[in-house]
Amino acid sequence: MQQETKSEQFTFDDLSVVMGTYNEEESIGVVLEDIDRVTDGRAEAICVDGSSDRTPEIAREHGARVIEQEPQGYGVAVREAVLSADRPIVVTTDCDDTYPMDALPEFLSLINEGYDVVSGDRLYHGAREMPAFNRLGNATFALIASVLMGTRVHDTTTGMRAYRREVIQQIEWTENTGLSAELLIRPVMRDYRVREAPITYRERRGETKLDPIEGGAAIAKSIVKVCFEEHLR
Repeated sequence: MQQETKSEQFTFDDLSVVMGTYNEEESIGVVLEDIDRVTDGRAEAICVDGSSDRTPEIAREHGARVIEQEPQGYGVAVREAVLSADRPIVVTTDCDDTYPMDALPEFLSLINEGYDVVSGDRLYHGAREMPAFNRLGNATFALIASVLMGTRVHDTTTGMRAYRREVIQQIEWTENTGLSAELLIRPVMRDYRVREAPITYRERRGETKLDPIEGGAAIAKSIVKVCFEEHLR
């Protein structure tokens, strides 16, 4: 059943931008400065952090709320981040400066049009700053998910999305490495209004923490698992 369209108009005062952070002292300050610049300092920023470097200190200096957590993987940190937000619109992003905070106004506008989830599509413009192997993997993940869901999606594993908070609260999130895919698949398969929006993708600051082979296998497994779970609901 299609979810009812909401008519309430949200502003940056209603926005929480959340992320899991792990040893990103090279980039976290830039990301938080971009969030403040684009939203005129009105959005809330939340970092769930398991770092051993200065990441949490820098985040606090930039006004972010920092929730410290023992390192347990991507999904554990991001799940805590999205569930800790107390504003009605929650935006996930990564802390490596690959995602354009300049897209926040468009994401908020689409939510105000009635969408429940707005998902940033990195591959639309080619994602040339992404390693070729990763581009191929992400396109493959999207194809697998599209076939299993019966709905075409173009970027299943993007880290930048906006959600109405009730969507976050109404779904039980179970995945770790594959959480980014789960955060799209379950809303799509539960007939929430989901819109993919093209975004640019920049070269990351600092070193990646995810092994492309091991991480890719875990993501593919999560996609299959979550899709079958949703079909059996």
